[in-house]
Amino acid sequence: MKTLKLSLFAAVGALFFSVSANAQQATAKKDIKSASVPVKAATAPAAATPVVSKPTGLTFTNDSHSFGDIEKGKPVTHEFTFKNTSKQTILITNVKASCGCTAADYTKTPIKPGESGMVKATYNAANEGAFTKTVTVTANDTESPKVLTIKGKVNPAPAAVGPAAAPATTQQ
Repeated sequence: MKTLKLSLFAAVGALFFSVSANAQQATAKKDIKSASVPVKAATAPAAATPVVSKPTGLTFTNDSHSFGDIEKGKPVTHEFTFKNTSKQTILITNVKASCGCTAADYTKTPIKPGESGMVKATYNAANEGAFTKTVTVTANDTESPKVLTIKGKVNPAPAAVGPAAAPATTQQ
């Protein structure tokens, strides 16, 4: 029994080594084939051409807006307007706010050359302090989205003004 186990172990080991050697030979053959491919000599170094993305044909009146000081608990909205300055019809394919505290709406119909449209950003002023949020606009005429920015400072809501509380009275 012991001899059978030893023989089996030796056979598995030999099989392992033969498979490993075969794999090394196949890799060596691939390396030789790839090394034997003629390489064309470069005549001059290639000039690095910067990758410049095509700007969108939507020209915005402004791409940022400051609300200044705003009151906590009162959402604020700004409408960014744009004009199609290209020679083709453009469709806004996606508008995405940078966080859940900002909602966005936009012109959903195709914008023909010379026509105008809008992207509306509404900020929920729920937290006090300074804020800067972005709205990313993607159109079908370019792969580079346009980023619009809104910012401001949320101040505490003023205390409620009402009649003064009457002092507690006791009955006798």
